[in-house]
Amino acid sequence: MLKDIQNQFDDRNLAIDKVGIKGIKYPIILRDKRKGSQHTIASINMFVKLPHNFKGTHMSRFVEILNKYRENISISSFKEILEEMRIKLNSEEAHFDMEFIYFLEKEAPISKQASSMDYLCKFSGSVFNEGVDFILTVTVPVISVCPCSKEISLYGAHNQRSYVTISVRYNRMVWIEDLIEIAEKSGSSPIFSLLKREDEKFVTEYSYDNPVFVEDIVRNAAQYLLEDDRIDWFEVSSENFESIHNHSAFASITIDKKNNS
Repeated sequence: MLKDIQNQFDDRNLAIDKVGIKGIKYPIILRDKRKGSQHTIASINMFVKLPHNFKGTHMSRFVEILNKYRENISISSFKEILEEMRIKLNSEEAHFDMEFIYFLEKEAPISKQASSMDYLCKFSGSVFNEGVDFILTVTVPVISVCPCSKEISLYGAHNQRSYVTISVRYNRMVWIEDLIEIAEKSGSSPIFSLLKREDEKFVTEYSYDNPVFVEDIVRNAAQYLLEDDRIDWFEVSSENFESIHNHSAFASITIDKKNNS
């Protein structure tokens, strides 16, 4: 029988907060609000807390658990995966997060030509003795037109691509599509993969008519999130990649609706 080195005693009396595997690429199937499901690739991290008296953790067990759930890695299975990690690795805590690209088919505003847009998303979950924590995060590109530039210029206004990131804890199902819609409504205009000339004219004029500062974007999104009773906690931020500066503009708001802060 081969010796189990990981289970040997360690006398340094130092627990490790997180130990495990990071950045493993894995195919997953996600629930899709419109089409039922979609396939994508995730970059997955799996960690547990290591007690001070153990020399190491069993890295192979993380992949074994991942393989077991390879056709059922979703929001609904997160708690089950985390509990199995904690039990099989003899730990008080388990942490599991995965980052992936989510695709939506969007129609251009005038020509109605359809194309796919990609959005960076993340599921982050942890299980402790006191319960389970889960956070859904989406990052959405939008257009932002500067209100100050529009006001002081004889013609035109500087605009930029902005990335709105929304993270939420919720008490009932929140779709990725729901958060994408909130982000896109909070900027000057959504962004599209395919635009014909008539679409480009519409988007240019529409965004010009709806100028927003980076502060406006996060406040707009925060208002929508505050009105949604499914959401208990949120953090919204926006980074505007300025077209007339060599730096970005940034703003964020975090609100715990349960604690009114």
